Formats: sequence, C-alpha cells, structure tokens
Amino acid sequence: MGVGLSQRLVPDELWSLVAPLLPSFASRPQGGGTAPVDERAVFTAVVYVLTSGCAWRHLPETFGVSPATAHRRFSAWTRDGLWRRLHQAVLDELGARGEVDWTSAIVDAASVRAKKGGSLTGRNPVDRGKKGSKLHVLADAQGLPLTLGVSGANVHDSQALLPLVLGIPAIRSRRGPRRRRPGRLRADKAYHSAERLKWLRERGIVPRIARPGIESSERLGRHRWKIERSISWLFGYRRLTVRYERKGSHFLAFLGLAAALTCYKKLAKLTT
Repeated sequence: MGVGLSQRLVPDELWSLVAPLLPSFASRPQGGGTAPVDERAVFTAVVYVLTSGCAWRHLPETFGVSPATAHRRFSAWTRDGLWRRLHQAVLDELGARGEVDWTSAIVDAASVRAKKGGSLTGRNPVDRGKKGSKLHVLADAQGLPLTLGVSGANVHDSQALLPLVLGIPAIRSRRGPRRRRPGRLRADKAYHSAERLKWLRERGIVPRIARPGIESSERLGRHRWKIERSISWLFGYRRLTVRYERKGSHFLAFLGLAAALTCYKKLAKLTT
C-alpha cells in the first residue's frame, strides 16, 4: 500500500485515537483461531471501502490484507462497538477544546436505496415503493454530527427524535463536567407533536420545531442549512449513498465511522 494513500486515509494523529480503542487479540494456547494482522492496514482498508464505495471483493491488494480478512475484522469491530467509541473519542477531543456548540441541536433525516434489502429497510414512499433505509442525524449548532440512527425508509422521521436525543453521548467540556444536553432543539414540522414538545421541555431543552399549518419549515432556513450540510458531509463517503449491506448493523457501522471521520476533519484543522 502506498504510504501517501495510507497517510491520507488514516493520518498518524487519527491512528493514535483509534489504536487504544481496538479490542485486544489473544492467541489460543492450543493454536488456531484468528490470526494476528496489521490492524492499521485493516483499519485503513475499511476507511477506503467507506470512502470509495468499492465492494469488499474489489479491495486492492496493495493494502496488504485480503478482502475476507478486512470484512471479518470489520464485523468483529462492529460487534465490539468500536465505531461508537471512536466517534465519542473524537467528540471528547473537540469538546475539551470548546468546539462543540451546545446552544442548540438540529435534527433531520435522509433516505437511501437498499439494493439488497436486509434489516432496517422498508418500502420508500417517495421512491416508488423501492426498498430503502433512512439515515437520522442529530448535530450541534454548527452541524457537527453528535448521534445517528438507521431505520427503514417507511419509518416516520419523528419516531427517531427521542432515541436521537437520548443517544447524545456525555462529551467532555473545556471546563466543568461532561455535557449531553443542548439548549434548544431545532427541527422541521415532521417532528412536531404535543407529546414530543412536552418531553423535550421536561428535560430542559427548548423546542424550536415548526408547527404544521402555522409555520413553514423554511422559517428554520438560517439554521437548517447546517444539518443539510452535515448530511452532505456524510454522503461524501460513497459507501453511504446506496446501501449494499444486508445487515443493518453494518450500514450503521459505516455511518458511525463516517461521522467520526467528519468530526476528526474539524479536529485536524484545529491541530495543524
């Protein structure tokens, strides 16, 4: 694998965050089991698949790992929760620098076609009933993705609101305790309901959700572009533009890795 490509996909600074989070490999006394591999090469291969959108079987030999090994280790890391921990680690670094904007959070969703079906898919009502998945994203006031979810394309956006808010991780602050509650929550009218407004207020979050029949979603335009930009950043990782994973957990894993890399890009700008 070319050193330039490796460094571009996984810089040393990113690897220093990833390496401590990887599950340890322990060989069995009787022999056999999973053979040790160059974990940085495998991680770089996974990032390449996410970025380029290529199929596992088309993984270039220059990475030094076979497609089967890369996919097997990706599956193991997914089961171990690596992507969530990596996203949290990058958010902690940003939070410690005061770069997470808690003044408000913004929620939105976008659908993608699921070519092979699988779990967490459904018939998309705006794509002639074809199988698809919906990506749910909650970002901070500047569009930094904080928490994510995947559902069938036929699931209403509003059903993801409570899980997204509850899923906000406790992020380090520049000073004081960790924080996980935004001051406001902004969303379009698809998320409006009396129950959800009450639920948010009980948790000290001021809802800023457009009211159906009263306010246009365009009223949120000066904030909405930030979450649309966040989703655009995520779709810049080509593996997310069309879903090929039959397992919903694997598609969510790629989404989590894309969010971690998106946040890392902001961190890299601060440290260079």
